[in-house]
Amino acid sequence: MATAERRFDVLRAIVSDYVATREPVGSNALAKRHDLGVSPATIRNDMAALEQAGLIYQPHTSAGRIPTVAGYRVFVDSLTQIKPMSDPEKRAVESFLAGAVDVEDVVERTVRLLAQLTRQVAIVQYPHFDSATLVRVELVDLGSDRTLVVVIMNDGTIEQRVISDFGVAGCAIDAVRDQINEVCHGQDLRDLPSLLSPLSLLGGPTEQQFRTAVCQTVVDLTNRSGEERIIVAGMANLARSNVDFTRSIVPVLDALEEQVTLLRLFSEIPRGDVTVSIGEENAHDGLAETAVVAGAYGAQGTNAHLAVVGPMRMDYQKAMSAVRAVGVYLTHFLHSKN
Repeated sequence: MATAERRFDVLRAIVSDYVATREPVGSNALAKRHDLGVSPATIRNDMAALEQAGLIYQPHTSAGRIPTVAGYRVFVDSLTQIKPMSDPEKRAVESFLAGAVDVEDVVERTVRLLAQLTRQVAIVQYPHFDSATLVRVELVDLGSDRTLVVVIMNDGTIEQRVISDFGVAGCAIDAVRDQINEVCHGQDLRDLPSLLSPLSLLGGPTEQQFRTAVCQTVVDLTNRSGEERIIVAGMANLARSNVDFTRSIVPVLDALEEQVTLLRLFSEIPRGDVTVSIGEENAHDGLAETAVVAGAYGAQGTNAHLAVVGPMRMDYQKAMSAVRAVGVYLTHFLHSKN
């Protein structure tokens, strides 16, 4: 085995052991735990060379070695293929997410699942639809002068709100529903205000009040002009990793609580399968001691990301595998709703 190849095997073994034990790794431990094919003395020489190259360091005298940011980067860059999730893990993902009824539900399930799979903080961005359309509007007469307005969009989102029907009869309610669906089915959400405006003017005064209330409610429920949303789970996992941070964990927590920071983080992630940023590669100072494993998901007309954030002492293969697999499932879910 060539010297460079053997030294990389030593580095990989150090990363693996340190991630598993949280303890600095010594040459004797490497010789016992890994079949490196050389003596502890040779391993010590290789560790000295890795330390000189800035890939590992000794946190204190008489201790073993731990990876540096550069060492983690070399290790991650060597993962040319992401280890796929096992069949039981895949079935668990499918089972956990299978019951989702709409985008809101699947995103909330996803962020909890990702935190559980990786034991890290999970972040999922709600999908931003560039060209979402209306599938159907349902009007349900609840009695007592109340009508339930249900709006279904092509991304799987279902929104609803109860309004007053001003005493309009059930057959008139059905007629308004049918007219809205005839005019607006398959139309871009951004075009609904102009499409619905003429419908609100039909009928007598009482019916016009009802039509105006229905049309305005549909516009309100389909309004996508608000800020993009992000959901976070697994903060307790980060708290349990407090010992992995040389500084206070507070800046990390502060950064994760700022939605603007997270949106900026996603905006800086290059397009690709799964990306990893380590330490000071993360632009935000609060994330300078963390690793971020991120990916994108979405069907046609969508743009969204998901990520896990944790200490640099992270099981990168597991995190990358989980981010990719969950992202693929989310994409399939959104595609099935179109």
